[in-house]
Amino acid sequence: MKAVTWFGTLVISEDGEVEECCLLKKDPELLAEHMLTAAGDEYLPVHGLKLRELALDCDFVDLEEEYDVLLREVCISTVKRQISMTDTDDKHIIQAVEAMDDIDKAANELSERLTEWYGIYFPELELTAEPMARFVARFGSRENVPEGHNMFAKASSSMGAELSLVDEDLLRNFATSLCGIYDTRKNLEQYIMNNMGAVAPNVTDIAGAPLGARLISLAGGLEKLAAFPSSTVQVIGASNALFKHLRSRAPSPKHGVIFNHPLIKGSPWWQRGKVARALASKISLAARMDVYGSAHDPSIRENLERKVEAIRKAHPEPPKKLSTKVTQPGPGRAGGRPVKKRGGQKKGGMNKGGKSIGNRSGGRSA
Repeated sequence: MKAVTWFGTLVISEDGEVEECCLLKKDPELLAEHMLTAAGDEYLPVHGLKLRELALDCDFVDLEEEYDVLLREVCISTVKRQISMTDTDDKHIIQAVEAMDDIDKAANELSERLTEWYGIYFPELELTAEPMARFVARFGSRENVPEGHNMFAKASSSMGAELSLVDEDLLRNFATSLCGIYDTRKNLEQYIMNNMGAVAPNVTDIAGAPLGARLISLAGGLEKLAAFPSSTVQVIGASNALFKHLRSRAPSPKHGVIFNHPLIKGSPWWQRGKVARALASKISLAARMDVYGSAHDPSIRENLERKVEAIRKAHPEPPKKLSTKVTQPGPGRAGGRPVKKRGGQKKGGMNKGGKSIGNRSGGRSA
């Protein structure tokens, strides 16, 4: 029987005796690489084989303590190699998308602060976000705006306060740092556009690079996205609406982040649910083809376009809404509810059955 162990390849007889030994060097890195390459070997030792005794019989080690120490070092090296192998390209895409989200949050807060601060000195400046940061970083004080600029008239007649040199330098440095944040975001966006075609070509062809990267980030990886059914892909990013639908009688969401796709965003409201379902099924198929090594297949996009065109031809008009008939309130209480009849005594001393009510003391009536 041939057995591949972590320290070499052995040939063992039916009696359990070692007939032939092909041992490796006592190098933890070399042995760790051997363990990883032999992970799928059909000659792995069966359960119950005592490797410690075999290593001693083959003179791989002299003592049991040496076997334990060497095996520990090999296991540590193997785990380190496995951790380094988990770094895939889709993980970089996820980090870039999450970095863009963090930059957007920070840039919005800093931009609001800059707008409020610079508005003290130039309240007539109708700029926000990146244009505001570029303007402040370039000119600083409103007095530095040149005569040919479109803001020269407003800067000349501004009612804002005077800007000192210290405040001007501070605001310029603040705006320059904010411009650097905007430039970093553009670099991240360009990185995603350049790498999505290599990481997931089919998903990029169907959903586009920004939306495909967002789906991979929300799913936790391209392999996890491929494992999702199309119904889950359809509502990725709409978790709040989905849980609200499950907890109460709220309507179920028709789409999540895939709403930003042009096919859904450009469709009428009564077609969006069907288009979203067709798009989610093709995205799920494209993700599976990307994970399992298939090349770019343009037929997926062609089938999607035909499906969307069939949906638009089958539903050209919005569905007719059911008419709700409003009933007029009838006699009795407000809202048309009839008066509830009460049992017991009525006028004339008659009860519900029409009989007279006698003396409760037991005597006859007069």
